[in-house]
Amino acid sequence: MTQTVANKKPKVDKKQAILDSALQLFVEQGFHGTSTASIAKKATVATGTLFHHFPSKDDLLNHLFVSIKQEFADDITQALSTFDNAGEDLKTDAEYLWQQAIDWALKHPIKQRFFLQFSMSSDIDAAIRGQAMNGILHFVVQLISKGQQQKIIADFPVALMLENCHGQYLAAIRYFTDNPQWGNDPSQRQASFELFWRSMKAQ
Repeated sequence: MTQTVANKKPKVDKKQAILDSALQLFVEQGFHGTSTASIAKKATVATGTLFHHFPSKDDLLNHLFVSIKQEFADDITQALSTFDNAGEDLKTDAEYLWQQAIDWALKHPIKQRFFLQFSMSSDIDAAIRGQAMNGILHFVVQLISKGQQQKIIADFPVALMLENCHGQYLAAIRYFTDNPQWGNDPSQRQASFELFWRSMKAQ
């Protein structure tokens, strides 16, 4: 008898299962404390299947880093595309992006913890990190460049300004991670943005 569609088990995406398992284990145990065997076991796949998708644990970490950065960037730019006042005022755009980025972190706690652990880590390949910073986060680069042209943002090298943005964001989400009672407090959220803005604006 032909099996009905209703009785069929959904196909498991093994690659995604590996990524999800690696994300959790890297956050809980660290990169060096996590073995490929433990990732495969948690993902319920053979170790050979893991290596079919990712030749090494380093490749897996780098792929995870880029994919999470891309998800973050896609969500933030999608939010900006629906912002009614986009483009009218640089500070307003920057604050909207900042608050959306904080919201994203609060909605994705394990990915937020991954950012905090690995964004500045030497375990991430330098070329991969550069791709994430300059390619995936291109909308931040554009905002900085636009602000410098308008003499609103300080005239320092864009790459350095981007690193400063990144560091300020990590500091903010660390603060809200350690103090979850402030995550939805408007005055605390506004203060986090003002600290960021003051570090970026021209004198």
